[in-house]
Amino acid sequence: MPEPKIRVLIADDQALVRDGFSMILSAQPDLAVVGEAADGAEAVRAARELRPDVVIMDVRMPNVDGIEATATISRETRAKVLVLTTFDLDEYVYD
Repeated sequence: MPEPKIRVLIADDQALVRDGFSMILSAQPDLAVVGEAADGAEAVRAARELRPDVVIMDVRMPNVDGIEATATISRETRAKVLVLTTFDLDEYVYD
């Protein structure tokens, strides 16, 4: 019987970044990319529907940002959220 895979949702507004993460993570035998989202609102909807174990979340995205989406996902699902950003602003860390 195969080992259970960790289900991952990738949320980033840049398709190239999502594709890169998806390619890297899908190559791991214990990980399964179950969905992608281009903004925070999509990430929340996908987390509710797909029930990932982990969400890789960009901080700055259009519509609903990663901070707000992370709060909603953490409150409404059991997913753990890994927040990534290239921005060097302390305010994002504190939020």
